[in-house]
Amino acid sequence: MSDKKLILASGSPRRRELLAQLGYQFDVLVPNVEEAQQADESARQYVARLSRDKALAGLALAAASNHTVASHDMVVIGSDTIVVQDGLVLEKPHDFADSRRMLLHLQANRHQVMTAVTVATAQQHRSVVVTTDVWFKALTEQEIEQYWQSGEPCDKAGSYGIQGLGGRFVTRLEGSYYAVVGLPLYETDQLLREFL
Repeated sequence: MSDKKLILASGSPRRRELLAQLGYQFDVLVPNVEEAQQADESARQYVARLSRDKALAGLALAAASNHTVASHDMVVIGSDTIVVQDGLVLEKPHDFADSRRMLLHLQANRHQVMTAVTVATAQQHRSVVVTTDVWFKALTEQEIEQYWQSGEPCDKAGSYGIQGLGGRFVTRLEGSYYAVVGLPLYETDQLLREFL
């Protein structure tokens, strides 16, 4: 490991756990980045841009708040995860009706989870997007309502968390489980090795 300072630009406890699982020491900063898909953006372009925006905003925040470390010694990681069904991006639900709409859309069907990771320094940045196919079982209205009552879907893209109760809905997965949780371990580690 180098003496560069690693910063995770994310408030997600899942990303913190996964980055720690890779054995890295890091600080956490939470930049304020608006999450809104632009009219001409594909889902892949959108998630890549969000992860880049978060990494670069985290870098600016770190440089402004940490005068003991020169900005060229900082490495910032930003990440974002979206759920995509038939080309439509399913964001975090606003309320139960929104959550129900998403889960009914996903049930008995296949969807994609796209997670983008960007590693940035003052000199350069690189991004990778990992796409995983996920299949859901058929859901009943009762299952959807009970799941909402658990509180788990509230802050999750696509209104579910695979690492929690939502995992019971998943019948099959092709790709990276960790990317669905929020941070693909292999790809993140490979990116960080280029920068640290």
